[in-house]
Amino acid sequence: MSILVNKDTRLLVQGMTGREGLFHTKQMIAYGTRVVAGVTPGKGGEWVEGVPVFDTVKAAVDSTGANCAILFVPARFAPDAMYESADAGLKLIVTITENMPVQDMMRVRQYLDQQGVRLVGPNCPGLLTPGEAKVGIIPGHVARPGNVGIVARSGTLTYEVIQALTASGMGQSTCVGIGGDPVKGMNFIDVLELFNADPLTDRVVLIGEIGGNDEEQAADYIADHMTKPVVAFIAGQTAPPGKRMGHAGAIIEGGSGLAADKIKALLAANVRVAAHPEEIPSLLR
Repeated sequence: MSILVNKDTRLLVQGMTGREGLFHTKQMIAYGTRVVAGVTPGKGGEWVEGVPVFDTVKAAVDSTGANCAILFVPARFAPDAMYESADAGLKLIVTITENMPVQDMMRVRQYLDQQGVRLVGPNCPGLLTPGEAKVGIIPGHVARPGNVGIVARSGTLTYEVIQALTASGMGQSTCVGIGGDPVKGMNFIDVLELFNADPLTDRVVLIGEIGGNDEEQAADYIADHMTKPVVAFIAGQTAPPGKRMGHAGAIIEGGSGLAADKIKALLAANVRVAAHPEEIPSLLR
C-alpha cells in the first residue's frame, strides 16, 4: 500500500514546458506515473511527450480528471500557481520550487489550509511510491516496493537512505521529501500519522537535520501515538552555530536547533538514532 500517491494518481505538471519541468516530466512518465496534463499559460493546445498542455489548471482538471499537481515554476510565480491549483479543486500539491520567500509561503500555507489542500514542499524532492508513481525528482531506480516508510527534510539524504535500504533487501512503501524550508506544507507529524494508519507500512525512517524544532515535535508524537518502530538520522551533527546546512530552515541560532537536542528527544521517545545513514538498515532489523 502507499500514502499520498499511487498508480491511480493522475498528475498535472505546472511549468511542464520549461527546461526543468520537461526533463522531470519525461522521468516521471518513464517511471510509469500517469501524467495527464501540463499547464503553461499561452501554450494551451500544444502536446509535450504525448501529454496535452493547457492554459489554466481548471481547464486541465476539467478535461483530464487530474487529482494532483506538481510545480516546476519559478519562485516569483509559484504562489499564484499553488492558489490556482487549489481553486481548481486539487487536494494534493507538490512544490519543487526553491527560494520561496517566507512571507509568500505564510500566505499560501494559510490559504491551502483553509481549502483543505495538502502541500508537500516547497524546496523538496517530492514523493515516490516504488513501482507505482513518482511525483517529483527522487531517483526511481534506487527504490523497490516494500514496507518501510521514509519521511525526510533532506533530499539527497533521502536518496542515500533509499539506496542503503534497497541494497539491504528492504523495500519502501512511500518516500516523502517534505523539504527543509522554515515555512512549508506537510511536516513530520502529518506524514507519520499517515504511515501509522497505513496497514502495509511496518516501519518508518525519519531523516531530520539541524534547525527548528520539527524533530522534537515529531518525537513527542512518536512517543504518544506511533504504534510502529521508527529509526532516525539527524544531519548536521558537526555544524558550527550560525552555519546553514543546505536549507533555509537548517540553521542553528543561539541554543535552538541543535542536533544533540533532537537526538536526545528522539531517544527519549524510544527511537533508534543512526550515527550515519548506512547504519539505518541494521537498526530496522
